[in-house]
Amino acid sequence: MAHKTTGKSDRKGISLVQIMRKFPNDETAEAWFIERRWPKGIHCPHCGSTNVQTGAKHKTMPYRCREKECAKRFSAKTGTVMEGSKLGFQVWMIATFLLSTNLKSVSSMKLHRDLSINQRSAWFLAHRLRVALAEKGGVFDGPVEVDETYFGGRRKNMSNAKRKELANTGRGTVGKTAVVGAKDRDSNRVAAKVVSETDKATLQGFVGDHAAPGAKVYSDDASAYEGMPFDHETVRHSLSEYVEGDIHTNGIESLWSMMKRAHKGTFHKLSEKHLDRYVQEFAARHNLREQDTIDIMGSLVAGSIGKRLRYRELIADNGLDSGAQSA
Repeated sequence: MAHKTTGKSDRKGISLVQIMRKFPNDETAEAWFIERRWPKGIHCPHCGSTNVQTGAKHKTMPYRCREKECAKRFSAKTGTVMEGSKLGFQVWMIATFLLSTNLKSVSSMKLHRDLSINQRSAWFLAHRLRVALAEKGGVFDGPVEVDETYFGGRRKNMSNAKRKELANTGRGTVGKTAVVGAKDRDSNRVAAKVVSETDKATLQGFVGDHAAPGAKVYSDDASAYEGMPFDHETVRHSLSEYVEGDIHTNGIESLWSMMKRAHKGTFHKLSEKHLDRYVQEFAARHNLREQDTIDIMGSLVAGSIGKRLRYRELIADNGLDSGAQSA
């Protein structure tokens, strides 16, 4: 019997047994990656030339550009999020499969155990795949649902020092990180990002970036959405009203629901410092769900090209809280 994708009976999926048979070693995994990256033949990632020497006797750079102006060595990983990685192609392709098929994602500890690599390498690997998944977003013709939510730990679970810091700042969203999102009902695509504020300029700016002129926009009755230059209707959450005919934000709220179940059940902690990459992962996986599993994996290959995340960049101070314990 054909294996189906998660929760979708009309699309072809791949079982874990099948993926292991497909990528039994680094050589088969690399060959598949090369076929997806360069379907018309190997190109130099530096200058784009097809005049490439293959099979060079070099431990990590088996290709060399024959153009005199370039003449650089490269591998299939060069110019992708995999560049500089010592992990084999088999590990990368299995990790790509796991991140593609788990709707609530997969933790670095799970990858560490399943891939037989250390946890730090698994954490770095997962974040690089999230960079590959990240999309530029799109402009939706509508109707467009817009909503915001908040991520952050429960105060009762915080350290005494953190609770003392927040003692006089109120409750609710204080100390949490805001995320805003939009969903196009027609295409079922979503866009989302972390924002530093939920004021009118920020939220309406996000709507303007993702809703086409003339699009119908639905939101809750937060004052920040008032006065938008769209055909705009609101559902009155402040009065415990959640659906009024076509007026609701249930579609985008389903993305928040998925992320929050993953927060509790998969990751247990999502730090402010890295939160946006997780948001992009969940948004992209939602947008790719209409594809067969192998095509979703191919989309990750395509998304990895021209992107780079170095470990020093991943751990660098970006002014946001990592949630790490102080000594």
